[in-house]
Amino acid sequence: MTEPPEGEPPTGLELTAVERDMWQAFRNGSTLDLRSPSPGHNDPAGPQVWGPERSVRARVVALLLLHGPAAHPGRVAALKLNGVRVTGTLDVAGGTVVPYVEMHNCRFDEQLLLPESSFTTLRLVGCAMPRLEGARIRTEGDLHLPRCVVQHGIRLTDAHIGTDLLLNQMVVRRDRRGLSISADGLTVGQDLQAEMMRSHGEMSLRGATVGASLSLRGSTLNNPYGRRALNAPQLTVERTLYLTAAGIGGPRYGGGATPPYGITLDAPEQRAQLRRFECLGGARLDDGRFGDAVDLSQARFVMEADQELSLRRVQTPELRFLGEKQQRGRVVLSGARVANLVDRYDSWPGPGGLVMAGFFYEHLIPVGHFPLARRLDWVAAATPEYAPEPYERLAGALRVSGEDAEARAVLLAKQRRRRETLPPAGKAWGYLQDWTVAYGYRPGRAAVWMAVLWALGALYFSYRPVPALKEGEGPQWDAALYTLDLLLPVIDLGQGTAWRPGGGTQWVVAALTLLGWVLATTVAAGASRLLRRQ
Repeated sequence: MTEPPEGEPPTGLELTAVERDMWQAFRNGSTLDLRSPSPGHNDPAGPQVWGPERSVRARVVALLLLHGPAAHPGRVAALKLNGVRVTGTLDVAGGTVVPYVEMHNCRFDEQLLLPESSFTTLRLVGCAMPRLEGARIRTEGDLHLPRCVVQHGIRLTDAHIGTDLLLNQMVVRRDRRGLSISADGLTVGQDLQAEMMRSHGEMSLRGATVGASLSLRGSTLNNPYGRRALNAPQLTVERTLYLTAAGIGGPRYGGGATPPYGITLDAPEQRAQLRRFECLGGARLDDGRFGDAVDLSQARFVMEADQELSLRRVQTPELRFLGEKQQRGRVVLSGARVANLVDRYDSWPGPGGLVMAGFFYEHLIPVGHFPLARRLDWVAAATPEYAPEPYERLAGALRVSGEDAEARAVLLAKQRRRRETLPPAGKAWGYLQDWTVAYGYRPGRAAVWMAVLWALGALYFSYRPVPALKEGEGPQWDAALYTLDLLLPVIDLGQGTAWRPGGGTQWVVAALTLLGWVLATTVAAGASRLLRRQ
């Protein structure tokens, strides 16, 4: 048996004419373009039949990728296909693929098996395939799958992408486990873009790491089969997570490629046409770390009553909660830590739809009209049962912004809410403190009440002077000074013990003394709360 000439296919492989053209195109680094002159016959996901004149075998493609011939002199070997049908299972599992790979508008009859394989760069643009198995795949450069249609899910668990992972405008449906994209433990060196994508099933990114930004602008995640459409606990994004709207229309990008940084909103016509991010099902981002921000501008979450947008223990410098108010389900922020909370009043759910125990934020940056009364409604919605911490956190953020009066109003609202949990005696004492000096948060009221009681007492005692305890001894009678001595506890002006009240006057003296103690106690309680806060 003789060896084939250098650069020729192995003896006995019996290449078809189309495969021979692909073989030579590989050695030249040129593109084998088998698209039909009729545009309607070039949709790889369409119903049209692609015959032998557009077909190559998967085993020949694998041979080129793993053990391809040397390039012609002055050329770089590369597999570039456009409008080609690949029959059989393309299996390069565990292999090292050195040539550059780029396939546009190709149709794969069976799944792609790429687990534990290595590529420099792999670009599959606008292709249709039953499934892509790529667990632990490694690329030195990009992995591009824009505008692909995948019928039974993508698996990229523990994959390592050297630069960018692009999934823009992809349509992907679930596998047997209900997962559309399974990418737990995924590592992406730079950006992960999945803009304008359509996911039917659960998108799982548990423990994934993204070296720059993760963008799901304009995408729809729909999972009517399970609890979550997005499941990404312990996700780490070095910059920003975008669950926002994207522009549609505007300029087109040639060559069938998605623009390198996704779909932007530069042109006026693009700004006028937006497609919002939609999550039809629960979303879980617990324990996530985001270096710049989590942006939910114009996001829409449609959930059932038992589903959640869960942001438990998330840490990020900025949370932009500016999406559409969801009607069912819950938003959970328990234990999250945010420096800047950028929000809008009508983005937050109503009572029972918000949980934020232990939610820490330093600064409030409201968008639009967000008065204090509505901010208090926001806290009340998150606390069906009284809890002091949300009120104290809100007061702290207002104080940091220099809004001391509003901070005191929040703490007063906290005391009023707490009062409703007390027994009848505690409620009565609370109402008295509220009515007199607003629990000490409005100490000016004490001065007003003191002045009123002092005037009334002085007027009463000027008409009904109290006889001296011992005739001819003691200070000179002064109704105003005597009243003041009764009202001021602890401080002794030498008047209260020098006179002997009797009859109905005793009740007046007792009432003034008691009211003086009440005012003093409530003012002292307010002062102690102020000192504790400082």
